Amino acid sequence: MDAAALVDALKRILKAKGLTYADIARGLALSEASVKRIFSRREFTLERLDEVCRIAGVDFGELARAASEQSASAQQLSDAQEQAIVSDPKLLLVALCAVSNWTFDEIAATYDLPATAVTRCLARLDRERIVELGPGNRIRPLISRAFAWRPGGPIQRFFQSRIQDEYLASAFDGPGEVFLFVSGMLSHASRAELIARLKRVARDFNAQHADDLALPLSRRFGTSLLVAMRPWEPRAFRTLRRDGADPRAPRYLAIPEGGGSARRHRR
Repeated sequence: MDAAALVDALKRILKAKGLTYADIARGLALSEASVKRIFSRREFTLERLDEVCRIAGVDFGELARAASEQSASAQQLSDAQEQAIVSDPKLLLVALCAVSNWTFDEIAATYDLPATAVTRCLARLDRERIVELGPGNRIRPLISRAFAWRPGGPIQRFFQSRIQDEYLASAFDGPGEVFLFVSGMLSHASRAELIARLKRVARDFNAQHADDLALPLSRRFGTSLLVAMRPWEPRAFRTLRRDGADPRAPRYLAIPEGGGSARRHRR
């Protein structure tokens, strides 16, 4: 078990107990900024980890078990599992709610689905080992914080073919919305560095999602983040290329963020 898993489990425990970084800072006699930095960088000594556990009222064994349970969870479904989910829109809806820590009552109260239909979907997800359905319709997701849909798999293809255009048909000018499209000429090294940063942003998103699962549904909102980058030239520009032009070195206007004038880049 690595240190990151222990820290992530500790963050979940703190949130479940309603403890903030300010609470931990007071207990450690540190500034809140210092505590935030320790958690974000995962700079924990064993002594510091033990001190935070003491403040949270948990022992190290409990923390280790919580981290182990999360590490043992599935990080990706099989192709067959994804196909089973996407084959039924109601099953897909219940699956997305269930893995986001919705309760049975919250699903039934929010969507026009009979309780029997919700139970049937959850039982199917239990058989597929995506959730565990316990007594009293208690739902426990069986996927990890690092869970991701299969690249090019059934669910990703479903969203690309049916949801993607709907998602992008927005002005992205409302509260909590943003749309950034930037274009330029980057070296292979710069592209690799930027891709690594974007992957960290995606991991941060997953971490925030996991941290917020302990909050009541009324304080959580469905949020999607689309991050995309690839070597690309608009089709309209490609048709204007001279015969024999190097396809790896596109000559087109680099569109700066937010509009404005653009300079033509030359080799």
